[in-house]
Amino acid sequence: MSLSRRGVLAVGALAATAAGAGPAAASPAPGRGPGHGRGRVLTGFDRLAADGYRLLRGQKVGIVTNPTGVTADVRHVVDVMHPDARVDLTAVFGPEHGFRGTAQAGGSEGRYDDPATGLPVYDTYLKSGQPLADVFTASGVDTVLFDIQDAGARFYTYIWTLYDCMEAAALAGKRLVVLDRPNPVTGRAALGPVLDPAFGTFVGRREIAQAHGMTVAELALFFNAEFLHENPVRLDVVTMSGWRRSDFFDGTGLPWVPPSPNMPTPETALVYSGTCLFEGTNLSEGRGTTRPFELLGAEGVDGRWAAAANALELPGVAFREAYFAPTFSKFAGKTVGGVQVHVRDREVFDPVRSGIALLVTAKQTWSGFAWRPDNWIDKLTGNTRVRTMIDAGADTDEVVRAWQRDLSAFRAKRRRYLRYGG
Repeated sequence: MSLSRRGVLAVGALAATAAGAGPAAASPAPGRGPGHGRGRVLTGFDRLAADGYRLLRGQKVGIVTNPTGVTADVRHVVDVMHPDARVDLTAVFGPEHGFRGTAQAGGSEGRYDDPATGLPVYDTYLKSGQPLADVFTASGVDTVLFDIQDAGARFYTYIWTLYDCMEAAALAGKRLVVLDRPNPVTGRAALGPVLDPAFGTFVGRREIAQAHGMTVAELALFFNAEFLHENPVRLDVVTMSGWRRSDFFDGTGLPWVPPSPNMPTPETALVYSGTCLFEGTNLSEGRGTTRPFELLGAEGVDGRWAAAANALELPGVAFREAYFAPTFSKFAGKTVGGVQVHVRDREVFDPVRSGIALLVTAKQTWSGFAWRPDNWIDKLTGNTRVRTMIDAGADTDEVVRAWQRDLSAFRAKRRRYLRYGG
């Protein structure tokens, strides 16, 4: 029996994988608009706690988490578990932005004792391999839990924190348990280019699509079987109940906690897998505004960009000519021109195709357009193809066609690890 399959079976009743399993099964069908979910989704943590933490009995437990690790009544799971005698929680591991979320992009909170619980908090940010394994060993835990809300994009770094923790836990001889949460932009489809491993970084370690269309538990099963098979971690996943692949976040009944400072809403996540590509250009990606990744622009950009993007008639989206002044990051304190991305029908909106279209039209309409000198765009897209094709004058359709063969192969491989229907 493969370890990836064992990871689901080992949790017994907790690992029922049909989306209708559990208390939400008899709820009515969801509506299409905001707030019309079938009823509350139970996260992996909800189901673990409801089972009396049976999966963790006799184990010293540490947890990799951040502010998104909350219950339906917005209590943090660490604060819930710490006083509960049924679980021996002894350590916390903080990712980028930190356990309590006090650090901006590219930062962490370091090593400290949590004032609320007294638990030691260890910093995992930018640690991998043996150095991270040494952190797990020093903590004295037997089992590492992972409970973080993802945003659905390859370059959102928490999934690579998961990957690094899996690799390190295997090296340290620890078990890893993933507590699942929804993909906020649905799990219906994988979109965009697949990473070339030659371009592996912390914004994309391995060969998955730019918008992967998976939950963190599904990714963990995928990683363990496809990438870590030579030294797989002892892996268990606790699936959700009540979640379907077609569910957007506002249909889950769960509270949204920003998983990072520039991911304030589920609407941000909806566009992020496409518009984050502007981090690889000299245009602002909207950091320092109240609409990061929805507002894009630079000094000297005018209404021609929005007009050119709208002329493409992309499904489900419109672009408004916009002017804004970021408070930090690119163009801090300066007024810039650009676009605001308005998703009009999220059912047909393709964020990656739309992001490519915006790059193509920005270059066509603004003479100042440039890639970041370090070619960061290649790390984000996972190859040189997007940059070089746009520089050569390719249109949106040509760029998108170029990744279809790799994407089809990824979609076929991904199917084996999907644990939810609908």
